[in-house]
Amino acid sequence: MKKLTGSFRYTQWDPWLIIAQIVSVQCLLYLSLCLLLVLFGALVGDTRTLDHIFEYHEIQVRDAGGLIVISVFVVNSLIGSAVLWFIVERTKQCMDFSCTWHLVHLIVCWFYNGQFPTTFSWWALNVACATIMCVCAEFFCLRTELAAIPLSLGPKTDL
Repeated sequence: MKKLTGSFRYTQWDPWLIIAQIVSVQCLLYLSLCLLLVLFGALVGDTRTLDHIFEYHEIQVRDAGGLIVISVFVVNSLIGSAVLWFIVERTKQCMDFSCTWHLVHLIVCWFYNGQFPTTFSWWALNVACATIMCVCAEFFCLRTELAAIPLSLGPKTDL
């Protein structure tokens, strides 16, 4: 007989599920980041490279190219909240997965540049994007978790 834990959801430590979710979130967010960068670059007639994603010196507000990179990261954080809502589906885990994505991005940028990111604009953008992704994903997941459960037992049920 299964022990009741007082939770409506079956919870068990499943590292393979967590790893698969992390890999899925990483792949989908980098894919959407690349597609957004190509789309926004095509709108202004500029070509984009991997440097615009991983080179922390590209994030600046002095020219249109830097503003495009900043706007792409912000839009990608909104897309990331939808990705977390679709893949993770748990309000409690949104902050974990949002911070995991940004931590992996920090490590990739560190290795890509050969040095630790030191610009204020890079840190401010990534903290803002992590916050946007986490809060929006928590909002979406919370609305789903708090949705009314239909109790219909048939067409003639009177509760």
